[in-house]
Amino acid sequence: MTSTVQPARVAEAEEKRPGRWAALTVLVLAVLLVAVDATVLGLATPYISEDLSPSGTQLLWIGDVYSFVIAGLLVSMGSLGDRIGRKRILLVGATAFGAISVLNAYATTPAMLIAARALLGVAGATLMPATLALIRNLFHDPRERSLAVGIWGAAASAGTAVGPIAGGFLLEHFWWGSVFLINLPVMVVLVLVGLRTLPESRNPAPGPWDLISVVLSLVGMIAVVYAVKEAATHGLTGVTAAAALLGVAALCGFVRRQLTMPRPLLDMRLFRNRGFSGAVLADLLTVLGMSGLVFFLSQFLQLVQGRHPFEAGLAEVPAAVGAVAAGLVAARAARRYSVRAVVSGGLAAVGVALAALTTLSQSTGYPVLGAALLVVGVGAGFSFTVTADVILSSVPKDQAGAASAVSETAYELGAALGIALLGSIVTGVYRGFTAPPGTPAAAHESLGAALEASRTMPAPTAADMLTAARDSFTHGLHLASGAGAAVLLATAVAAWFLLRDQRLESAP
Repeated sequence: MTSTVQPARVAEAEEKRPGRWAALTVLVLAVLLVAVDATVLGLATPYISEDLSPSGTQLLWIGDVYSFVIAGLLVSMGSLGDRIGRKRILLVGATAFGAISVLNAYATTPAMLIAARALLGVAGATLMPATLALIRNLFHDPRERSLAVGIWGAAASAGTAVGPIAGGFLLEHFWWGSVFLINLPVMVVLVLVGLRTLPESRNPAPGPWDLISVVLSLVGMIAVVYAVKEAATHGLTGVTAAAALLGVAALCGFVRRQLTMPRPLLDMRLFRNRGFSGAVLADLLTVLGMSGLVFFLSQFLQLVQGRHPFEAGLAEVPAAVGAVAAGLVAARAARRYSVRAVVSGGLAAVGVALAALTTLSQSTGYPVLGAALLVVGVGAGFSFTVTADVILSSVPKDQAGAASAVSETAYELGAALGIALLGSIVTGVYRGFTAPPGTPAAAHESLGAALEASRTMPAPTAADMLTAARDSFTHGLHLASGAGAAVLLATAVAAWFLLRDQRLESAP
């Protein structure tokens, strides 16, 4: 049966809302807030390692606890926005995001930073579903909505460029905590402008916000992702198995509860739409394949190739430029050719680029790296923009928050699993490097720790140790890139079949 979205819906035949493009600028700021925060952390990681001395496991938690928490709460927060108002939850969440960023900036221990990142995840869970849901309600014309989604995606990609550049500049002039403080001016502008320009929207008949469902989804998501992370790092243990069983049981309970409730937190019938399910799965697997590599690429540029933070940030710009350019024309390409051709083609391009990164070494010239990152950005821009449009077009407006939350949950869950699985490959390979006698045990925790330890070692021994550590880290990066390439190419094939006959909605 064809899953083509029907173009003519009475609910969509409303007049174009005045000020909708001004309101979109506020949503763009919210996306920038989240994207910048996600990208600056990679650049700051070597400095965090030097200042707070986290273990390798703590370093992974600093990187992925934000995604763990946000993945567990996105569906709940998206549904809450449908109930209490998407404008309200967006502005409250943005204010909290800015305030908690200060707590991140002034963390004094690894445990404190992990806790602050977790709280930031709670605030971040309110932002992304609200932005996409408001786009669904602001833009009733399908082609205008496609353009708005493209701009929304381009802003997220631009944030990935602004983050490293701004973060690199700050890290060269201030302490690592300053990278979190750049959230504050964005938050202030967002709230002040959003109060005046954003319309309020909500589900007119939402039903109660079921706290049992909220707890089940949160416990289930966090427990499952924790189990995957621990199994990848330490192998299957009793604690890991118990966490996995708890998570699966909680998620099964969540699904059963949604199926029996008259007005569920998440309408599971959305997944009967093949286009919706295919787009969500494509997002999850794509981010999984890319995120572990992205988390460690900044460390490679700084600690292996010896680039300064600002230079490392500039080195990653081609990915953002490619994603912005592709995102702005993705919907037009999908209408001219087909959804599955654009999505599958984009994913295949990313897979090939990741495969090319398995050749990286300390002496690799920038043209090779820059070209690969440009292809990654173009492929991701095409894929993510079109899948977001498919997801929004597949649901009625009153469920836009919940549907957007499912999309963002897939994104964040993919990021968490990617860092856990691919990041554990890098960490596991790195820890096994053969070090010369006299090397401190701490040097095996992370490459940043090895660099710090080398400063107290005799020069010849330090040089041998750093060579071995960098070679081992690069080898781990090769394996993670190869695994990511395999995931992306397999996802491209799956998307070709799952998105068959899917079309973007056209204006009546």
